[in-house]
Amino acid sequence: MNYARIVLAAVAATVVDAVYGFAVYGVLLTSEFARYPGVYRPNDVGMTYLPIMFVGVFIGMLVAAAIYAKGYEGGNAVAEGARFGVLLGVFLAAVFVGVNYATLNIGRKISLELALAGLVEWTLAGIAIALVYKPSATASRRATGV
Repeated sequence: MNYARIVLAAVAATVVDAVYGFAVYGVLLTSEFARYPGVYRPNDVGMTYLPIMFVGVFIGMLVAAAIYAKGYEGGNAVAEGARFGVLLGVFLAAVFVGVNYATLNIGRKISLELALAGLVEWTLAGIAIALVYKPSATASRRATGV
């Protein structure tokens, strides 16, 4: 594993996640979040917590990039990253969206929207990680059995 590339991949994935997150969670789903004021912070208050959120996202992306690096199988970076991202997206949607729907006082609609948004979000993050990480030629040959 190349730790410098893992960090760079995590930075790229964090940037992609921030742009996607703003567009989807900060704009498209704002009215849906507003339906649950006892659960979700209003935008003006939530801004105070953005640094904590971004640190958490970056740490998550570091872990995701390390997992990607360990599981790299060779092949096209976009396809590898998309497959990896879809797997993470399904995992996180099943665990977190399922748990949140069961334990928080939120509706089915927002739960399904969050599941779909998370799936797309992690697919994009996986692609970003794959495009930046680029395993060494030796790792690529080992992964393909050459």
